[in-house]
Amino acid sequence: MSDIQNPQVKPLMRGASLLLIVLSLVALVLNKVLADEAKQAGQWIDLSHEFSDETLYWPTAEKFSRDIVFHGINDKGFFYSANNYFAAEHGGTHLDAPIHFAQGKQSVEQIPLEQLIGDAVVISIKEQVEKDRDYQLQVKDIKKFEQQYGEIAEHTIVLINTGMANFWPDAEKYLGTGKRGDEGVNALSFPGIHPDAAKFLTHERKIKAVGLDTASLDYGKSKQFKTHRIFSAQNIPGMENLNNLDQLPATGVLIIALPMKIKGGSGGPLRAVAMVKD
Repeated sequence: MSDIQNPQVKPLMRGASLLLIVLSLVALVLNKVLADEAKQAGQWIDLSHEFSDETLYWPTAEKFSRDIVFHGINDKGFFYSANNYFAAEHGGTHLDAPIHFAQGKQSVEQIPLEQLIGDAVVISIKEQVEKDRDYQLQVKDIKKFEQQYGEIAEHTIVLINTGMANFWPDAEKYLGTGKRGDEGVNALSFPGIHPDAAKFLTHERKIKAVGLDTASLDYGKSKQFKTHRIFSAQNIPGMENLNNLDQLPATGVLIIALPMKIKGGSGGPLRAVAMVKD
């Protein structure tokens, strides 16, 4: 007689089946609870502009382009879509790797993940920029922020909200000019981070990454790019042309900012998101 015909085995099998059903139900309930908790834990905010033929680039950089390879029903009878694209490293929402302005420092693929993921604070200088579009974040702005929210902890990601993202993708309003080439570079006008503020954040607060909603860490009229050089020398990556910083609170933000992993790259397109914690 086989085990399945054994009357002592049948109750065990029924018990095992019932246990599997119970465990499955428990798993479903746990998944639902965890999903609900994840939703309640905070809200995800997209900090990247999409890439298209409207994407803004430095006046001397080639702009984004996309060529359709195929889009439709192929000769095998099913739908298929594929494209080729071209993009300069530095344009649209992108990351500046330290090697961008510091010889021998990290290229894109060498930046540790922990520098691109972590707690962030958001310092707003919108009021100052409304009065002066060439305004640069000052040390006094950082200290004023700290008086209200506490000292910026080491290894924090610092984001600067200038309000300029509201003008994207209007080059005239966002960059200060719609001109291209060297003529466009000479006409740039937008806010940035003062070198003294960069030194303070680097040496006094030891931040691990920085970002803002303009085309450069340095303000538009900069010719020496001292702010870039200060951050890059300490292997601090920068995020430029961020979006939706207006939707973030000053504190309680988790940032995930992962660039295209270009070997030897001085930068690359960036998909940055923020979790606003409850």
